[in-house]
Amino acid sequence: MDVPLLDLRAQYSRIKEEILAATTEVYESQRFILGPKVDQLEKEIAGYCNCKYAVGVSSGTDALLISLMVAGIGPGDEVITTPYTFFATAGSIARLGARPVFVDIERDTYNINPQLIEEKITKHTKAIIPVHLFGQCCDMEPILQIARAYDLVLIEDAAQAIGAEYKGQRAGSIGDIGCFSFFPSKNLGAFGDGGMVTTSSKSLYERLKILRVHGSHPKYYHKLLGGNFRLDALQAAIIHVKLPYLDQWTMARQANAKRYRELFTDHGLDRIIRLPAEGNGRHVYNQFVISIEKKRDELKRYLHEAGIGTEIYYPVPMHLQPCFNYLKGKKGDFPVAEAAAENSLALPIYPELTSRQQLYVVDQIQAFCAKCFQ
Repeated sequence: MDVPLLDLRAQYSRIKEEILAATTEVYESQRFILGPKVDQLEKEIAGYCNCKYAVGVSSGTDALLISLMVAGIGPGDEVITTPYTFFATAGSIARLGARPVFVDIERDTYNINPQLIEEKITKHTKAIIPVHLFGQCCDMEPILQIARAYDLVLIEDAAQAIGAEYKGQRAGSIGDIGCFSFFPSKNLGAFGDGGMVTTSSKSLYERLKILRVHGSHPKYYHKLLGGNFRLDALQAAIIHVKLPYLDQWTMARQANAKRYRELFTDHGLDRIIRLPAEGNGRHVYNQFVISIEKKRDELKRYLHEAGIGTEIYYPVPMHLQPCFNYLKGKKGDFPVAEAAAENSLALPIYPELTSRQQLYVVDQIQAFCAKCFQ
């Protein structure tokens, strides 16, 4: 049986006519950069995330970059974040000349450990970027308290977590700024790169709009140094079509996660395989990440041979990436993140995944474990 890690063709086939109609409208208008389609989507995403404002940008990476810029982050500043994340989080900090300061993660959620943040704060610390990894919000209450106590900007990296909730609050609405990605593999994916920044601060909103067009306001007059961070109208039109389906797709992902848990338990695998934790609210399951000690790479190869797509998110923590050698990180600095990098594996969780496919996945994992753990 073929079980891909993600099947975007299955999603597209169900909304193809709506997508074609929306993109044709953009073609006919010949308005491709910003414009009414982007304005419309910004209002919709702001409403969905329970924020006052949203600013469409060119990617999730640029959402992080422009958020740090609007917060005034630059050379000599420090930004606290997690070592277990996609590269864009730490990379955006470093691109502005600031210093990423890493804090280890929680074992069960893979999110930054709030209890370890305060000890990393120095006179140079200017911001915290918690990452809502794999679709689950960080424990934000203690992080918010720390940010307020030390007057730090709080930027949520919610690239994988649109629609996730923490104690009734939507991801992207809890801190000062929220950053989202519309990369095709995300729960709400475009047909290319795209991103969104959310905030309820009018002053931040106005500056974000200026910074995304090279710092120009009015046109051709520059008091600020910005960048080309504009969202394409085509991508906005596609995301506009998909947004009404998002909650339906999220419920399908949650149902698939529930079925996995039942299957792993029924197969007696919950003693060998550590399943993702559900902690602080609505988990939207951008990924379903399991953990198996010392046998992860072997399991991945075994499942590949069985026609099952998997992925390792992420094989190298940020403090061990060669480009960050100047930070003097070494193995053993963040043991929980390092263990996650060595043992975790993402299984297919997309909404169109069938119960038969899931049974096949778990059957194959059981067969592998029977050979390895006799």
